[in-house]
Amino acid sequence: MTTKDSRAAGLASLASLVADETRAACLLALLDGRAWTAGELARHAGVAASTLSEHLGKLVAGGLLAEERQGRHRYVRLADARAAQLVEDLAAQVPPAAVRRPPRTLREAGAGAAMARGRTCYDHLAGRLGIAVTEALTRRGLLRQDTGFALTDAGVEWFGAVGIALDLSGRRPPARACLDWTERRPHLAGAAGAALCRHALEAGWCERIGTERAVRVTALGSRELSAVLGVSPGAWE
Repeated sequence: MTTKDSRAAGLASLASLVADETRAACLLALLDGRAWTAGELARHAGVAASTLSEHLGKLVAGGLLAEERQGRHRYVRLADARAAQLVEDLAAQVPPAAVRRPPRTLREAGAGAAMARGRTCYDHLAGRLGIAVTEALTRRGLLRQDTGFALTDAGVEWFGAVGIALDLSGRRPPARACLDWTERRPHLAGAAGAALCRHALEAGWCERIGTERAVRVTALGSRELSAVLGVSPGAWE
């Protein structure tokens, strides 16, 4: 007699949630860490609002999205960091040839170039900017990558010295490797990655551009990254 693994049905159900291009487009858009209205996501995915509503219902019921209503607006966001990690990890497995299709317009080409330079990946920095920061932390002995991503004692002290609030009391790992889908190398995620990204945006080191996840380093940010981490100005270009 064959004994079925009780997790099989759950795994198949979870996989079916992302096995739809419209739902996948919504999940990728929400990696910017913000809450979107249903209307914004419908326009982004290129489908009717009524069609998208059905898709969002499935994602909420499946635990990948959380929703809230303000007046007549329905907002959705990724449910938590675990949901974001799942989407990130799956996206990183997409073959490079599928990701690097030729842009169809100059605007699309510009947006793609900006995303490759620097972007947010849910709540941490990615793209060449994220890689540059991660490598700088490693060179200075603040982050270890040889036995998996881990902050060193000096790394924890560095966050405090720079004035970046680092909360290590939660269940989230202090540091986690996230495979960058444009660079094909790991960048820093976890509590430390989130704290660094939040500080970079709040302190004016980086600023969001456009409606996508792209960010650019400001003149102040270039000076600060050079001063506190030794990141060469323009390393993300």
